[in-house]
Amino acid sequence: MAASLRDRIGAALFAPVDVASLVAFRVCFGLLMAWEGQNLLTSGAATKWMGYGFRFSYPGFSWVQMWPGDGFYLHVYALIALALCIAAGLFYRAACALFALGFAYVFLLDEAFYLNHFYLICLLAGAMAFLPAHRAFSLDAMLRPSLRAETIPAWPVWLLRAQMGLVYFFGGVAKLDADWLAGRVLEGSAISVLPYPYLQDFFAQPWVAVAMAWGGLLLDLLVVPALLYRPTRPFALAAAIGFHLMNHHIWHIGVFPWLAIAATLLFLDPDWPRRVFHWPRRTPREDAPPFAWNRRRAVVAIALAAYLAVHLALPLRHLLYPGRASWTEEGQAFAWRMMQRQKTAFVIFKLEDPRSGRSWLVDPARELALHQAKAMAKHPRLLHRYALHLAELTEQAEGVRPVVKAYSAVVLNGRHPAPLVSPTVDLAALPLRALGHADWILPREGNPLADDPDWLEVMRELRAGFAESWGLPPR
Repeated sequence: MAASLRDRIGAALFAPVDVASLVAFRVCFGLLMAWEGQNLLTSGAATKWMGYGFRFSYPGFSWVQMWPGDGFYLHVYALIALALCIAAGLFYRAACALFALGFAYVFLLDEAFYLNHFYLICLLAGAMAFLPAHRAFSLDAMLRPSLRAETIPAWPVWLLRAQMGLVYFFGGVAKLDADWLAGRVLEGSAISVLPYPYLQDFFAQPWVAVAMAWGGLLLDLLVVPALLYRPTRPFALAAAIGFHLMNHHIWHIGVFPWLAIAATLLFLDPDWPRRVFHWPRRTPREDAPPFAWNRRRAVVAIALAAYLAVHLALPLRHLLYPGRASWTEEGQAFAWRMMQRQKTAFVIFKLEDPRSGRSWLVDPARELALHQAKAMAKHPRLLHRYALHLAELTEQAEGVRPVVKAYSAVVLNGRHPAPLVSPTVDLAALPLRALGHADWILPREGNPLADDPDWLEVMRELRAGFAESWGLPPR
């Protein structure tokens, strides 16, 4: 029975399918990545990575540093060139590998700028370096006719389908949350960025947020099986395209909606580009020979299983930590928990000289870019790393390691503000670790300071005193 199941899986993975859908995705991916690179240069987004002395390096990647001078701009120009090579199918495998490494560099520069779709781009580009998407409609195939093929094994298409399926599925699982289902996450969030003022009254109605929340949940959980089932495929495709277009128009989340639409088209029959664009076949379709395992196929199957196992496990690691991941941020990244919470935060650090007892306040928005400071204030591990940075700077300047405490206020999904960490905890004395639960994080539910009048008064005074640097309305 096991061998029979193994053979059926192998036959499905290595059955010959039309190369057309993989080629179409290659072209779309390359053009979208060139557009994304251009956006980095023209939208001012590049300044997120340039001009700031302190960066929140990912654990183990502190060696990833900003290029000197105009090197970052040259790096992005190189990414655009590589993306165009991918679209054209020129030096395709090398272009995919170099683009994956180059984009991973941008992604790894600063954890404060984590974006799920940047992570997805790194995965897709890295995977495509191993996929035969240059076998047709490419300059490589034109220059080397021996590369040409109109069919490929099915596993490259299934790999990309699985990757996009994981994004949808875990995005839906993350929405199985009381705040999401009650509409708290989306309530009012669309109004501030909606480009159509005449729709603001509509989106301001509470039932709209609830309907959008449930609609997003159902689409994420059901779209993949509905796409794979032929009778429901047209409806699922229309729903997915409408969903991503709505996200584009309301939240302006960059290239992701278009990349998601391109990846969703992979769930159609592999020959769909031939039927849509009247792309003729050069050779008649041949029947597949009987399936048989060999060493190469076994290696491919093992590699696919290992890849999927890793990417099934990563989004579940938040279950190993106590508390809500949306509050503690432990296990939140690399888990496709997209738009799963609305979170704003503010923090001021208090440093104390242990010798003299002198204390002073430090505003991180004076050293960091404002988007860095706001991201750090809502992420306990980044907050801890910045506290250690302040301790090191003070120790170098004054010869003594200070006590570093944080006065933080975080608003999660419209609730009353609460501190992430007690203002009595010396963050500079805590060891920095990439794994394991940080037991110094205060819980959101039952937070001992959330209703403490002394803490509330201190935070009101701090907020009023530092409102300008944090871009907050004084109140």
